[in-house]
Amino acid sequence: MTQFLSRRTLLGTGAALLAAPGVLRAQGALPKLRYTLDWALQGPNAHTLLARDKGFFREAGVEATVDRGFGSGRVPVDIAGGAYDMGQSDINTVIKFIAENPSAGLVVCGIWGDASLLSATVRADGPIRTPKDLEGKTLAAPESDAGRQLFPAFAKAAGIDASKITWMTVNPELREPMLVQRRADGITGLSTSTGLSLKALGMDWPQQRILYYREAGLQLYGTAFLTTRGFIQRNPEAAKAGMKALFRGLVYANANRAECIANLKRVESLTDVAIETERQAVAFDQMMITDNTRRNGIGAVDTDRLTRAVRIVEEAYGLAPKLKVEDVYTDVLLPPAAERML
Repeated sequence: MTQFLSRRTLLGTGAALLAAPGVLRAQGALPKLRYTLDWALQGPNAHTLLARDKGFFREAGVEATVDRGFGSGRVPVDIAGGAYDMGQSDINTVIKFIAENPSAGLVVCGIWGDASLLSATVRADGPIRTPKDLEGKTLAAPESDAGRQLFPAFAKAAGIDASKITWMTVNPELREPMLVQRRADGITGLSTSTGLSLKALGMDWPQQRILYYREAGLQLYGTAFLTTRGFIQRNPEAAKAGMKALFRGLVYANANRAECIANLKRVESLTDVAIETERQAVAFDQMMITDNTRRNGIGAVDTDRLTRAVRIVEEAYGLAPKLKVEDVYTDVLLPPAAERML
């Protein structure tokens, strides 16, 4: 795999990056890692809680706190602003943020969503059958929702006149009820979130028509881990340990899905086990597990594909095509492929 940013460029000597967890423990308290999820505590991000509660972070050499998130669009803001050290977000909103805030120092350090689940969802019994039918309709979503932020790219690829879309800004918990109550014609987001939340409200999969952005030709990546170059430089051992634990958590959770959801239920007592089990399955089976990740492990990135994804995001927002892959992504923290195999 190509080393997009050299250790010398990103880390100076890089000596601290290679410090062993045993040495760190011998020196005293473990370094801290403040981690933010992209959304509420749910199946698709439950692997992070499992990694924390099974001690994967501590064994890697870092003490981690894990907080719920409030949308992929907010995660880059929170990390760049210093509220968190690392987190996970839909990579496409991160690309947009980096393009608009080049001095923020944000960088993607791992991609576990090898396919994108961004979509617009409408009622299957309604008049909207194709993306073009969204024109003149009302879509509900939080402003920070990744599906809403990337809708311009979908609109361009699908031939939708985006100026004919009316947006209803709602709190995250009100998005799906807007569609169920017919107060909006559609909603946007990741199908892991929208699809299962709709099902929990009584609108099962057959009652949903999901318009995936990928079906319009947007071969985007999905969920990614991110941090800042400044955090890597200041705390290289914590950054590397965090990534080691996160990928270990993904691999373990995929092989032990019931245990992962049981741990989620322990942490969040209101968890609907059936819904979150299915939500996790959608995330793993449709976003993480692909021919590429089976062959090369989670986090194996194709530079040409990532370059195309960067261009799609830039064009969608009318941004000048200036970002290079190394402006967006580094594999300097990526664990060895053997630790990322499913």
